[in-house]
Amino acid sequence: MLVDSHCHLDRLDLTKYDGKLEGALDAARDQGITNFLNISITLENFPDVLAIAEQSDAICASVGLHPTETDGEDPTVERLIELAQHPKVVAIGETGLDYYRCEGDMEWQKDRFRTHIRAARELKLPLIIHTRLAPEDTIRILKEEKASEVGGVFHCFTESWDMAKQGMDLGFYISISGIVTFKNAHNVQEVATKVPLDMMLVETDAPYLAPMPYRGKPNEPAYVRYTAEKVAELKKVRLEEVAQKTTNNYFSVFNGANCYK
Repeated sequence: MLVDSHCHLDRLDLTKYDGKLEGALDAARDQGITNFLNISITLENFPDVLAIAEQSDAICASVGLHPTETDGEDPTVERLIELAQHPKVVAIGETGLDYYRCEGDMEWQKDRFRTHIRAARELKLPLIIHTRLAPEDTIRILKEEKASEVGGVFHCFTESWDMAKQGMDLGFYISISGIVTFKNAHNVQEVATKVPLDMMLVETDAPYLAPMPYRGKPNEPAYVRYTAEKVAELKKVRLEEVAQKTTNNYFSVFNGANCYK
């Protein structure tokens, strides 16, 4: 049994499934993927994210605004708390800092990040962290805002082993995506090798970042198996062990996110 701990089901390319999400979910189930966390990246698309989660006990949702999104509503703590009242919402995010896609004064990103952390602490929900080329500021803000009180996940982790250690020290799991299967992804492979399975999740980030052998094509939840297989290879353990540990971790960090609520 595997879990896709981070996907965007509202954005999948469903062409080969005649436009039906259930086709993609069935394909994932055929590969042993039983649960899915549907991630919000804008407040405008949150109703769609939530509507998909309401279709199945196996799907949960997050609420948040991606750090690089600049259109639409910028959330307040109160607004995030309001939206997170739905029982399908099990996390806040994705949120964080991205200095790769954005340039100039990053104070607006930092302020938005702090807003999400404060909402998560009020709600006692875990955070889903997106961080890219901003290791010092990400860790500093997490510490300043006492994010360790709720913990969460560093999703699609591509930073250094040192940052991974600092994140785990704050109570954050490290989530490995299909990037780990890329031939030149040496730093991600190093992190995947070193992070204890007890602190690891696996994800697709579908429809983005499809693993080998589908690199460059639309990603989908069924492909999380390729990520888990690569992790098992790197750690020299059986796939079943990776599946069991990462699935248990998912239900632990997201408070038993079976969504039977």
